[in-house]
Amino acid sequence: MLVLLPPSESKTGRLRGRSLDPDTLSFAALRPQREAAIAAVAAVSAREDAHAVLGVSPNLVEEVARNTRLTTAPAPPAADVYSGVLYDALDLGDLTPGQRRRANRWIVVVSALFGAVRPSDRIPPYRLSMAVNLPGVGPLASHWREALDAELTEAAGDGLVVDCRSSTYTAARTPSGDVARRWVQIRVPGATHMAKHTRGLVTRHLLGVDREPGTPAALARVLEPAFEVALTAPTKAGAPWVPDATAR
Repeated sequence: MLVLLPPSESKTGRLRGRSLDPDTLSFAALRPQREAAIAAVAAVSAREDAHAVLGVSPNLVEEVARNTRLTTAPAPPAADVYSGVLYDALDLGDLTPGQRRRANRWIVVVSALFGAVRPSDRIPPYRLSMAVNLPGVGPLASHWREALDAELTEAAGDGLVVDCRSSTYTAARTPSGDVARRWVQIRVPGATHMAKHTRGLVTRHLLGVDREPGTPAALARVLEPAFEVALTAPTKAGAPWVPDATAR
């Protein structure tokens, strides 16, 4: 099973620790795209119009400045870097050893800067959205699409793909072919804040299962003790199964 998560806008750094080592990151085939994105965002972030190009508030001076130090800043595990509503609900810092093993095997965060990372991958905090048209690289969703498709298709194997991403990050890669028939897109009725919170809870719940669900219907049954679930079948070829999930 593969659980796809979006990154958080806010990220937590450290004052000390070793810096980014590209050789240690998961999905090694993404290295050329990573290096291009890192160089481009560092150059943009040193410009006077960086906030406008990156689509962020002019008040986020330090967060943008971090982008100029990506290769030298301390790089904690991604599980410690990503924060916010979804990650607060997921609470990766409070897992049993078994849950932690599942998290590092199942969870993939789709990132505008790194393409895809596992919770144990060590990365610096950064400020970059998949919606950005990055000078020198172009639209980031297009920059990542082909390489991500190959890497995430291989990572999914013959298991389910449980998609908890927002539409901004879904644009970077949607499953196709045989994988699309095992694609489950978690939908949460209501406000964006609640959607993020519930997707974090869904992911946390899955890390505690005794047996990995092999079908969308089995996934719905696994979720039902903690969530009200209404499963909708794909409306056309290539479309996902959609469980509407509401925490009980």
